Amino acid sequence: MRSTFRVVPDTNVVIAAQNNNPQSPNREIFEHWRQGNLQFLYSFDTLEEYFEKLEFVGVPQEIIEDLLADLMEIAEHVPIQTFHFRTSQYPTDPDDIAFILCAHNGDASHIVTYDNHLLDVAHQHKFRICKPVPFLQELRKALKG
Repeated sequence: MRSTFRVVPDTNVVIAAQNNNPQSPNREIFEHWRQGNLQFLYSFDTLEEYFEKLEFVGVPQEIIEDLLADLMEIAEHVPIQTFHFRTSQYPTDPDDIAFILCAHNGDASHIVTYDNHLLDVAHQHKFRICKPVPFLQELRKALKG
């Protein structure tokens, strides 16, 4: 069954999920993904961004490789076919465009992020762009039925 929660996690959420705090909302999002409660979407550009930023913040290479392998095996790859939007739909940080394109091309329901550049354009897209805690509240409510 195709999950109604089709999620593009922003890099800051991926990085935050690597901490050891079991109460982390970001870790919980990844646990829900691994349990099949939601579907992660990725493009080659988002994978590259994850790799670069995880390496930059000092996440060990083995953990990075395992995470990216899991994403490529379990998450849904989104080929980017549509590349252009109205100017108002683009975030001001060019690094964030890959996440918008992935969400648009992958028929995402959400981008989950802490990034204000993405949050600033949330109202311009058919998918939701929100922070992890509101996303988890929505997911938990849906799972309770």
